[in-house]
Amino acid sequence: MTFGSEFLLERLTALTVGEGALRWLVAFSGGIDSTVLLHALWSMRERHPAEIMAIHVDHGLHPDSPDWENHCRRFAARLGVSYTSERVSVVDELQSGLEAAARQARYALLQTMVRDGDCLLSAHHEEDQAETLLLNLMRGSGLAGLAGIGAAQSFGQGRLLRPLLGVSAEAIRDYAKRHELGWIEDPSNADTRFDRNFLRREIMPRLASRWPAVAARLKQSADLAGEASTLLRDLADIDLAASGSPKRLDIDVLGALSPQRQRNLLRRAISLCGLPPPPATRLYQAVDELIPARVDAQPQVAWPGAELRRYRNHLYIMPGVPDLPDEPAQALRPEASLDLGPGMGQLALNPDVEGGINPELASAGLRVRYRQGGEEIRPVGHDCTHKLKKLLQQEGIVPWMRSRLPLLYSGENLVAVADLWIAGECSHDAGYGVSWRDRSPLN
Repeated sequence: MTFGSEFLLERLTALTVGEGALRWLVAFSGGIDSTVLLHALWSMRERHPAEIMAIHVDHGLHPDSPDWENHCRRFAARLGVSYTSERVSVVDELQSGLEAAARQARYALLQTMVRDGDCLLSAHHEEDQAETLLLNLMRGSGLAGLAGIGAAQSFGQGRLLRPLLGVSAEAIRDYAKRHELGWIEDPSNADTRFDRNFLRREIMPRLASRWPAVAARLKQSADLAGEASTLLRDLADIDLAASGSPKRLDIDVLGALSPQRQRNLLRRAISLCGLPPPPATRLYQAVDELIPARVDAQPQVAWPGAELRRYRNHLYIMPGVPDLPDEPAQALRPEASLDLGPGMGQLALNPDVEGGINPELASAGLRVRYRQGGEEIRPVGHDCTHKLKKLLQQEGIVPWMRSRLPLLYSGENLVAVADLWIAGECSHDAGYGVSWRDRSPLN
Protein backbone atom coordinates (compact mmCIF):
# COMPACT_ATOMS: atom_id res chain seq x y z
CA MET A 1 0.00 0.00 0.00
CA THR A 2 1.01 3.66 -0.43
CA PHE A 3 0.69 5.73 2.70
CA GLY A 4 -0.16 9.42 2.56
CA SER A 5 -2.20 12.21 4.11
CA GLU A 6 -5.39 11.00 2.37
CA PHE A 7 -5.10 7.61 4.08
CA LEU A 8 -4.39 9.30 7.43
CA LEU A 9 -7.40 11.60 7.08
CA GLU A 10 -9.70 8.65 6.34
CA ARG A 11 -8.26 6.67 9.24
CA LEU A 12 -8.62 9.51 11.73
CA THR A 13 -12.15 10.21 10.52
CA ALA A 14 -13.05 6.55 11.15
CA LEU A 15 -11.38 6.48 14.59
CA THR A 16 -13.10 9.67 15.74
CA VAL A 17 -16.46 8.79 14.11
CA GLY A 18 -16.24 12.01 12.14
CA GLU A 19 -15.96 14.24 15.22
CA GLY A 20 -12.28 15.06 14.79
CA ALA A 21 -10.39 16.70 17.62
CA LEU A 22 -10.00 20.11 19.19
CA ARG A 23 -6.23 19.48 19.11
CA TRP A 24 -4.10 16.78 17.53
CA LEU A 25 -1.24 15.99 19.89
CA VAL A 26 1.56 13.87 18.39
CA ALA A 27 3.88 11.83 20.61
CA PHE A 28 7.02 12.90 18.72
CA SER A 29 10.25 11.04 19.42
CA GLY A 30 11.92 12.20 16.21
CA GLY A 31 12.20 8.64 14.90
CA ILE A 32 11.00 7.78 11.41
CA ASP A 33 7.51 6.63 12.49
CA SER A 34 6.49 9.70 14.49
CA THR A 35 8.21 11.98 11.95
CA VAL A 36 6.08 10.55 9.13
CA LEU A 37 2.92 10.75 11.28
CA LEU A 38 3.56 14.41 12.15
CA HIS A 39 4.37 15.35 8.54
CA ALA A 40 1.30 13.55 7.12
CA LEU A 41 -0.90 15.18 9.77
CA TRP A 42 0.53 18.59 8.86
CA SER A 43 -0.11 17.86 5.17
CA MET A 44 -3.86 17.36 5.80
CA ARG A 45 -4.17 20.50 7.92
CA GLU A 46 -6.30 22.43 5.41
CA ARG A 47 -8.92 19.67 5.31
CA HIS A 48 -8.97 19.33 9.09
CA PRO A 49 -7.79 22.63 10.57
CA ALA A 50 -7.41 21.61 14.23
CA GLU A 51 -4.33 22.75 16.14
CA ILE A 52 -1.37 20.38 15.87
CA MET A 53 1.11 20.07 18.71
CA ALA A 54 4.23 17.89 18.75
CA ILE A 55 5.17 16.63 22.22
CA HIS A 56 8.72 15.37 22.70
CA VAL A 57 9.50 13.41 25.86
CA ASP A 58 13.16 13.34 26.89
CA HIS A 59 13.85 10.28 29.06
CA GLY A 60 17.42 11.38 29.72
CA LEU A 61 18.71 7.84 29.06
CA HIS A 62 21.16 8.64 26.26
CA PRO A 63 23.96 11.26 26.08
CA ASP A 64 22.65 12.43 22.68
CA SER A 65 19.15 13.19 23.99
CA PRO A 66 19.75 17.01 23.97
CA ASP A 67 20.68 16.79 20.26
CA TRP A 68 17.54 14.72 19.60
CA GLU A 69 15.41 17.34 21.32
CA ASN A 70 16.99 20.08 19.18
CA HIS A 71 16.26 18.07 16.01
CA CYS A 72 12.61 17.66 17.03
CA ARG A 73 12.27 21.33 17.84
CA ARG A 74 13.71 22.37 14.46
CA PHE A 75 11.51 19.93 12.54
CA ALA A 76 8.33 21.20 14.26
CA ALA A 77 9.40 24.80 13.59
CA ARG A 78 9.95 24.02 9.90
CA LEU A 79 6.38 22.71 9.69
CA GLY A 80 5.05 25.60 11.75
CA VAL A 81 3.33 23.41 14.35
CA SER A 82 3.25 23.96 18.10
CA TYR A 83 5.97 22.14 20.01
CA THR A 84 6.80 21.32 23.58
CA SER A 85 9.51 19.18 25.16
CA GLU A 86 9.28 17.64 28.61
CA ARG A 87 11.86 15.75 30.68
CA VAL A 88 10.89 12.68 32.71
CA SER A 89 12.75 10.69 35.33
CA VAL A 90 12.81 6.97 34.61
CA VAL A 91 12.91 4.76 37.70
CA ASP A 92 12.37 1.00 37.39
CA GLU A 93 10.58 0.61 40.73
CA LEU A 94 8.72 -2.59 39.73
CA GLN A 95 11.84 -4.25 38.25
CA SER A 96 9.96 -4.59 34.97
CA GLY A 97 12.86 -3.42 32.80
CA LEU A 98 14.09 -0.05 31.55
CA GLU A 99 11.89 -0.14 28.43
CA ALA A 100 8.73 -0.65 30.47
CA ALA A 101 9.74 1.96 33.05
CA ALA A 102 10.43 4.55 30.32
CA ARG A 103 7.08 3.80 28.66
CA GLN A 104 5.26 4.14 31.97
CA ALA A 105 6.94 7.48 32.72
CA ARG A 106 6.22 8.76 29.21
CA TYR A 107 2.54 7.87 29.22
CA ALA A 108 2.07 9.24 32.74
CA LEU A 109 3.38 12.60 31.53
CA LEU A 110 1.40 12.58 28.29
CA GLN A 111 -1.79 11.82 30.19
CA THR A 112 -1.44 15.08 32.12
CA MET A 113 -1.15 17.05 28.87
CA VAL A 114 -4.31 15.77 27.17
CA ARG A 115 -7.28 18.10 27.64
CA ASP A 116 -10.96 17.51 27.03
CA GLY A 117 -11.52 17.07 23.28
CA ASP A 118 -7.84 16.35 22.51
CA CYS A 119 -6.62 13.32 20.58
CA LEU A 120 -3.09 12.09 21.28
CA LEU A 121 -1.64 10.29 18.25
CA SER A 122 0.95 7.55 18.58
CA ALA A 123 2.86 6.17 15.58
CA HIS A 124 2.61 2.42 16.28
CA HIS A 125 2.38 0.56 12.97
CA GLU A 126 1.73 -2.93 11.60
CA GLU A 127 5.08 -4.42 12.64
CA ASP A 128 4.75 -2.94 16.15
CA GLN A 129 1.43 -4.79 16.44
CA ALA A 130 3.01 -8.06 15.29
CA GLU A 131 5.89 -7.70 17.76
CA THR A 132 3.49 -6.94 20.62
CA LEU A 133 1.43 -10.04 19.85
CA LEU A 134 4.56 -12.24 19.84
CA LEU A 135 5.84 -10.67 23.07
CA ASN A 136 2.52 -11.29 24.78
CA LEU A 137 2.48 -14.89 23.53
CA MET A 138 5.87 -15.39 25.17
CA ARG A 139 4.44 -13.97 28.41
CA GLY A 140 1.53 -16.38 28.36
CA SER A 141 -1.04 -13.59 27.94
CA GLY A 142 -4.75 -14.18 27.48
CA LEU A 143 -6.97 -12.81 24.74
CA ALA A 144 -6.64 -9.20 25.92
CA GLY A 145 -2.86 -9.46 25.53
CA LEU A 146 -3.12 -11.23 22.18
CA ALA A 147 -5.33 -8.40 20.94
CA GLY A 148 -2.13 -6.36 21.10
CA ILE A 149 -2.24 -2.60 20.70
CA GLY A 150 -5.66 -0.98 20.51
CA ALA A 151 -6.39 1.55 17.77
CA ALA A 152 -8.38 3.87 20.05
CA GLN A 153 -8.92 4.24 23.77
CA SER A 154 -9.75 6.81 26.41
CA PHE A 155 -6.68 8.63 27.67
CA GLY A 156 -6.66 11.30 30.35
CA GLN A 157 -9.41 13.74 29.50
CA GLY A 158 -9.27 12.87 25.79
CA ARG A 159 -8.43 9.92 23.57
CA LEU A 160 -5.33 8.03 22.43
CA LEU A 161 -5.37 7.03 18.73
CA ARG A 162 -2.96 4.85 16.74
CA PRO A 163 -3.87 5.57 13.11
CA LEU A 164 -0.84 3.78 11.58
CA LEU A 165 -1.65 0.28 12.88
CA GLY A 166 -2.65 -0.88 9.39
CA VAL A 167 0.44 0.66 7.78
CA SER A 168 3.63 -1.34 7.13
CA ALA A 169 7.10 -0.15 8.12
CA GLU A 170 8.03 -0.28 4.42
CA ALA A 171 5.19 2.12 3.50
CA ILE A 172 6.30 4.50 6.24
CA ARG A 173 9.89 4.43 4.99
CA ASP A 174 8.72 5.03 1.42
CA TYR A 175 6.77 8.12 2.57
CA ALA A 176 9.82 9.48 4.39
CA LYS A 177 11.98 9.04 1.29
CA ARG A 178 9.39 10.62 -1.05
CA HIS A 179 9.19 13.72 1.11
CA GLU A 180 12.94 13.75 1.89
CA LEU A 181 12.38 13.71 5.63
CA GLY A 182 15.18 13.41 8.14
CA TRP A 183 14.81 11.46 11.37
CA ILE A 184 16.68 10.23 14.43
CA GLU A 185 18.17 6.74 14.60
CA ASP A 186 18.27 5.71 18.25
CA PRO A 187 21.25 3.33 18.63
CA SER A 188 19.47 1.49 21.44
CA ASN A 189 17.06 0.12 18.81
CA ALA A 190 19.89 -2.15 17.66
CA ASP A 191 20.46 -3.62 21.14
CA THR A 192 19.03 -7.15 20.99
CA ARG A 193 19.23 -7.50 24.75
CA PHE A 194 15.83 -5.82 24.68
CA ASP A 195 13.09 -8.31 23.83
CA ARG A 196 11.36 -6.14 21.25
CA ASN A 197 14.63 -5.41 19.41
CA PHE A 198 15.44 -9.13 19.42
CA LEU A 199 12.09 -9.90 17.80
CA ARG A 200 12.46 -7.05 15.30
CA ARG A 201 16.00 -7.88 14.19
CA GLU A 202 16.33 -11.62 14.69
CA ILE A 203 12.89 -13.24 14.57
CA MET A 204 10.62 -11.15 12.32
CA PRO A 205 13.06 -11.22 9.32
CA ARG A 206 13.25 -15.04 9.59
CA LEU A 207 9.47 -15.31 9.71
CA ALA A 208 9.08 -12.88 6.79
CA SER A 209 11.52 -14.92 4.69
CA ARG A 210 9.13 -17.87 4.97
CA TRP A 211 5.81 -15.97 5.21
CA PRO A 212 6.24 -12.54 3.54
CA ALA A 213 2.90 -11.22 4.87
CA VAL A 214 3.65 -12.29 8.45
CA ALA A 215 3.06 -8.83 9.98
CA ALA A 216 -0.31 -8.44 8.26
CA ARG A 217 -1.33 -11.98 9.26
CA LEU A 218 -0.38 -11.39 12.88
CA LYS A 219 -2.31 -8.11 12.86
CA GLN A 220 -5.34 -10.01 11.57
CA SER A 221 -4.99 -12.52 14.42
CA ALA A 222 -4.69 -9.63 16.90
CA ASP A 223 -7.87 -8.08 15.48
CA LEU A 224 -9.76 -11.38 15.92
CA ALA A 225 -8.42 -11.77 19.44
CA GLY A 226 -9.58 -8.21 20.12
CA GLU A 227 -13.11 -9.08 19.02
CA ALA A 228 -13.15 -12.16 21.25
CA SER A 229 -11.74 -10.13 24.14
CA THR A 230 -14.53 -7.56 23.69
CA LEU A 231 -17.16 -10.32 23.84
CA LEU A 232 -15.60 -11.69 27.05
CA ARG A 233 -15.60 -8.20 28.54
CA ASP A 234 -19.29 -7.79 27.66
CA LEU A 235 -20.07 -11.16 29.29
CA ALA A 236 -18.12 -10.12 32.39
CA ASP A 237 -20.13 -6.89 32.59
CA ILE A 238 -23.37 -8.90 32.49
CA ASP A 239 -22.13 -11.12 35.33
CA LEU A 240 -20.83 -8.11 37.23
CA ALA A 241 -24.24 -6.41 37.09
CA ALA A 242 -25.65 -9.38 39.02
CA SER A 243 -22.68 -9.68 41.38
CA GLY A 244 -22.44 -6.20 42.92
CA SER A 245 -19.81 -3.52 42.53
CA PRO A 246 -16.31 -4.32 41.19
CA LYS A 247 -14.87 -3.80 44.68
CA ARG A 248 -17.37 -6.10 46.44
CA LEU A 249 -18.73 -9.23 44.73
CA ASP A 250 -21.51 -11.53 45.93
CA ILE A 251 -20.13 -15.02 46.59
CA ASP A 252 -23.46 -16.74 45.86
CA VAL A 253 -23.61 -15.18 42.38
CA LEU A 254 -19.94 -16.01 41.74
CA GLY A 255 -20.43 -19.59 42.93
CA ALA A 256 -23.24 -20.16 40.43
CA LEU A 257 -20.93 -19.37 37.49
CA SER A 258 -18.59 -21.78 35.76
CA PRO A 259 -14.90 -21.52 36.76
CA GLN A 260 -14.16 -19.93 33.37
CA ARG A 261 -16.77 -17.22 33.90
CA GLN A 262 -15.55 -16.68 37.46
CA ARG A 263 -12.02 -15.99 36.21
CA ASN A 264 -13.37 -13.80 33.42
CA LEU A 265 -15.43 -11.78 35.91
CA LEU A 266 -12.52 -11.40 38.32
CA ARG A 267 -10.21 -10.16 35.55
CA ARG A 268 -12.77 -7.54 34.54
CA ALA A 269 -13.53 -6.42 38.10
CA ILE A 270 -9.82 -6.11 38.91
CA SER A 271 -9.32 -4.01 35.78
CA LEU A 272 -12.26 -1.74 36.64
CA CYS A 273 -10.72 -1.21 40.08
CA GLY A 274 -7.57 0.09 38.36
CA LEU A 275 -5.38 -2.63 39.87
CA PRO A 276 -2.49 -4.58 38.31
CA PRO A 277 -3.64 -7.69 36.41
CA PRO A 278 -3.19 -10.90 38.39
CA PRO A 279 -0.98 -13.80 37.32
CA ALA A 280 -3.00 -16.76 36.06
CA THR A 281 -1.93 -18.77 39.11
CA ARG A 282 -3.62 -16.24 41.42
CA LEU A 283 -6.87 -16.34 39.42
CA TYR A 284 -6.95 -20.14 39.64
CA GLN A 285 -6.18 -19.93 43.36
CA ALA A 286 -9.06 -17.51 43.87
CA VAL A 287 -11.50 -19.77 42.03
CA ASP A 288 -10.27 -23.00 43.63
CA GLU A 289 -9.71 -21.82 47.20
CA LEU A 290 -11.25 -18.44 47.93
CA ILE A 291 -14.73 -18.59 46.37
CA PRO A 292 -15.64 -22.06 47.79
CA ALA A 293 -14.16 -21.35 51.26
CA ARG A 294 -16.25 -21.78 54.42
CA VAL A 295 -18.44 -18.82 55.28
CA ASP A 296 -16.52 -18.31 58.55
CA ALA A 297 -13.11 -18.41 56.84
CA GLN A 298 -11.12 -15.32 55.87
CA PRO A 299 -8.85 -16.44 53.01
CA GLN A 300 -6.98 -14.07 50.76
CA VAL A 301 -5.07 -14.12 47.48
CA ALA A 302 -2.46 -11.43 46.83
CA TRP A 303 -0.03 -10.27 44.15
CA PRO A 304 2.05 -7.06 43.90
CA GLY A 305 -0.27 -4.07 44.15
CA ALA A 306 -3.54 -5.92 44.76
CA GLU A 307 -5.33 -8.60 46.74
CA LEU A 308 -8.61 -10.49 46.99
CA ARG A 309 -10.19 -11.12 50.41
CA ARG A 310 -13.20 -13.16 51.45
CA TYR A 311 -15.40 -12.18 54.39
CA ARG A 312 -18.76 -13.75 55.08
CA ASN A 313 -20.57 -13.83 51.75
CA HIS A 314 -18.57 -11.29 49.78
CA LEU A 315 -15.29 -11.15 47.90
CA TYR A 316 -13.40 -7.87 48.21
CA ILE A 317 -11.01 -6.54 45.55
CA MET A 318 -8.55 -3.96 46.85
CA PRO A 319 -5.11 -2.47 46.35
CA GLY A 320 -3.99 -4.04 49.62
CA VAL A 321 -4.84 -3.38 53.23
CA PRO A 322 -3.28 -0.04 54.21
CA ASP A 323 -0.67 -0.06 56.93
CA LEU A 324 -1.99 0.76 60.36
CA PRO A 325 -1.60 4.54 60.32
CA ASP A 326 -0.03 6.76 62.92
CA GLU A 327 -2.39 9.11 64.71
CA PRO A 328 -2.53 12.40 62.76
CA ALA A 329 -0.64 15.26 64.34
CA GLN A 330 -3.40 17.77 63.51
CA ALA A 331 -6.94 17.91 64.79
CA LEU A 332 -10.01 17.69 62.56
CA ARG A 333 -11.95 20.98 62.36
CA PRO A 334 -14.89 22.13 60.25
CA GLU A 335 -12.82 24.35 57.97
CA ALA A 336 -10.46 21.69 56.56
CA SER A 337 -10.27 18.00 55.74
CA LEU A 338 -7.71 15.73 57.36
CA ASP A 339 -5.56 13.34 55.30
CA LEU A 340 -5.25 10.00 57.06
CA GLY A 341 -2.29 8.74 55.03
CA PRO A 342 -1.76 6.33 52.10
CA GLY A 343 -4.79 4.18 51.40
CA MET A 344 -6.80 5.65 54.26
CA GLY A 345 -8.57 8.57 52.57
CA GLN A 346 -9.61 11.89 54.10
CA LEU A 347 -11.93 12.95 56.90
CA ALA A 348 -14.10 16.04 56.76
CA LEU A 349 -16.99 17.57 58.74
CA ASN A 350 -20.24 18.52 56.98
CA PRO A 351 -22.47 21.19 58.64
CA ASP A 352 -26.21 21.17 59.38
CA VAL A 353 -26.65 17.45 59.93
CA GLU A 354 -29.40 16.38 62.29
CA GLY A 355 -27.85 14.36 65.10
CA GLY A 356 -24.36 15.47 64.04
CA ILE A 357 -21.46 16.44 66.29
CA ASN A 358 -22.08 19.40 68.57
CA PRO A 359 -20.67 22.49 66.78
CA GLU A 360 -18.81 23.62 69.92
CA LEU A 361 -16.92 20.32 70.09
CA ALA A 362 -16.21 20.32 66.37
CA SER A 363 -14.93 23.92 66.37
CA ALA A 364 -12.57 23.14 69.25
CA GLY A 365 -10.99 20.38 67.18
CA LEU A 366 -11.32 16.59 67.32
CA ARG A 367 -8.34 14.31 67.71
CA VAL A 368 -8.10 11.14 65.62
CA ARG A 369 -7.04 7.95 67.36
CA TYR A 370 -7.20 4.27 66.50
CA ARG A 371 -8.57 1.33 68.46
CA GLN A 372 -6.74 0.17 71.53
CA GLY A 373 -9.49 -2.18 72.76
CA GLY A 374 -12.30 -1.72 75.28
CA GLU A 375 -13.86 1.39 73.64
CA GLU A 376 -17.54 2.05 74.32
CA ILE A 377 -20.10 4.40 72.76
CA ARG A 378 -23.82 5.13 72.97
CA PRO A 379 -24.70 6.03 69.36
CA VAL A 380 -27.40 8.54 68.51
CA GLY A 381 -30.74 6.75 68.70
CA HIS A 382 -29.54 4.06 71.14
CA ASP A 383 -30.71 3.81 74.74
CA CYS A 384 -27.60 2.21 76.18
CA THR A 385 -23.83 2.08 75.79
CA HIS A 386 -22.30 -0.64 73.65
CA LYS A 387 -18.86 -2.15 73.34
CA LEU A 388 -17.37 -0.92 70.07
CA LYS A 389 -16.16 -4.43 69.31
CA LYS A 390 -19.74 -5.71 69.46
CA LEU A 391 -21.09 -2.91 67.26
CA LEU A 392 -18.46 -3.59 64.59
CA GLN A 393 -19.36 -7.28 64.54
CA GLN A 394 -23.08 -6.55 64.31
CA GLU A 395 -22.52 -4.04 61.51
CA GLY A 396 -20.46 -6.58 59.56
CA ILE A 397 -17.36 -4.37 59.33
CA VAL A 398 -14.64 -6.36 57.61
CA PRO A 399 -12.04 -7.56 60.16
CA TRP A 400 -9.04 -5.98 58.41
CA MET A 401 -10.52 -2.49 58.68
CA ARG A 402 -11.68 -2.60 62.32
CA SER A 403 -8.32 -1.50 63.74
CA ARG A 404 -8.03 1.14 61.03
CA LEU A 405 -11.26 3.03 61.76
CA PRO A 406 -10.54 6.64 62.72
CA LEU A 407 -12.02 7.38 66.16
CA LEU A 408 -12.76 11.06 66.90
CA TYR A 409 -12.10 12.26 70.45
CA SER A 410 -12.74 15.44 72.38
CA GLY A 411 -10.28 15.16 75.22
CA GLU A 412 -10.80 11.60 76.50
CA ASN A 413 -14.40 11.36 75.29
CA LEU A 414 -15.16 9.25 72.21
CA VAL A 415 -17.28 11.51 69.99
CA ALA A 416 -17.58 9.52 66.75
CA VAL A 417 -16.49 6.27 65.14
CA ALA A 418 -15.46 7.16 61.59
CA ASP A 419 -18.60 7.92 59.57
CA LEU A 420 -20.53 5.12 61.31
CA TRP A 421 -21.71 6.41 64.70
CA ILE A 422 -21.82 9.63 66.71
CA ALA A 423 -22.11 9.57 70.50
CA GLY A 424 -25.58 10.65 71.61
CA GLU A 425 -24.28 12.92 74.38
CA CYS A 426 -22.06 14.73 71.84
CA SER A 427 -24.77 15.27 69.21
CA HIS A 428 -26.80 18.33 68.22
CA ASP A 429 -29.94 18.98 66.20
CA ALA A 430 -27.87 20.86 63.61
CA GLY A 431 -24.41 19.42 64.10
CA TYR A 432 -21.54 18.23 61.94
CA GLY A 433 -21.69 14.92 60.10
CA VAL A 434 -18.51 12.95 59.45
CA SER A 435 -17.46 12.34 55.84
CA TRP A 436 -14.79 9.73 55.11
CA ARG A 437 -13.73 9.96 51.46
CA ASP A 438 -11.68 7.50 49.41
CA ARG A 439 -11.74 4.82 52.06
CA SER A 440 -11.61 1.09 51.51
CA PRO A 441 -14.95 -0.79 51.70
CA LEU A 442 -16.03 -1.47 55.26
CA ASN A 443 -18.65 -4.17 54.70
